[in-house]
Amino acid sequence: MSTALLTHNDCVLHEISPGHPECPQRIGAILDQLKKQDLYDYLVHVEAPLADPGSAALCHPQSYIDAIVASSPESGRVQLDADTAMNPHSLNAALRAVGAGMLATDKVMSGEVNNAFCAVRPPGHHAEKSEAMGFCFFGSIAIAARHAIEKHGLDRVAIVDFDVHHGNGTEDLVDGDRKILFCSSFQHPFYPGGHRPNVAGQRVNVPLSSGTGSDDFRHSILESWIPALNKFKPQMIFISAGFDAHAEDPLAGLQLTDNDFVWITQQLMRIADDHAGGRIVSMLEGGYSLPALARSATGHVRELMRLS
Repeated sequence: MSTALLTHNDCVLHEISPGHPECPQRIGAILDQLKKQDLYDYLVHVEAPLADPGSAALCHPQSYIDAIVASSPESGRVQLDADTAMNPHSLNAALRAVGAGMLATDKVMSGEVNNAFCAVRPPGHHAEKSEAMGFCFFGSIAIAARHAIEKHGLDRVAIVDFDVHHGNGTEDLVDGDRKILFCSSFQHPFYPGGHRPNVAGQRVNVPLSSGTGSDDFRHSILESWIPALNKFKPQMIFISAGFDAHAEDPLAGLQLTDNDFVWITQQLMRIADDHAGGRIVSMLEGGYSLPALARSATGHVRELMRLS
């Protein structure tokens, strides 16, 4: 089983502000843990390419893309909202994340690798069509999914998001697209706020109360996501892999463990095996306890490699 790892140093140079939880050290923590567990050398290493800003037009209007590019500072920091800022490296980092998702899709679709994990930042699932928010600039996972449809001719792709925060941006970007099923589990009520009603064959939102642990999380996924995914029969699965629902995470209140992220990965791989030839592209979203993030992301990658 070949699993690609896509990342780039530009993703480390982006920094919202000193001490911010969405910090450059997140990438290093994951890579160090992959090395510690002797997985790193068995991955197919791919440099995340710098996407042309126009690639984001798969999901965002050109006026928004132009505004983000124009906001990129030559020095210092530009604040886009209370949570989201750009330094001189942020634009390239965001475009590397977009490029990673698109190239990972190409490599999985060609059969060069079986699946891929994109260790990139900034995250993307809060970026709406015309609004940067929640640490996010471009909807990288939605762009990758739309790329699979437009370039590779797929008719049914699924985006699944187990970040503790609702993927409002992804929801906004794919709303109304009958070729994309969006499944999201998240703490509610919590940032970013409301979510849209479920729509059969298009959207499965699973709000979870603060304090929800393994048993209730797993039950909710088995009762909601799995039947919807099996009915939809996706030809490829995209994962917004946020690890901030972990009990150790400082920003939220769900109580998941390392093993829950292993379990959800196993469930999604079964769906991919049954309907999509095993094709999965996973992209890093949240996770702000560095030790929990490193362990959980590494467990996720180990499953993708089928080493458990």
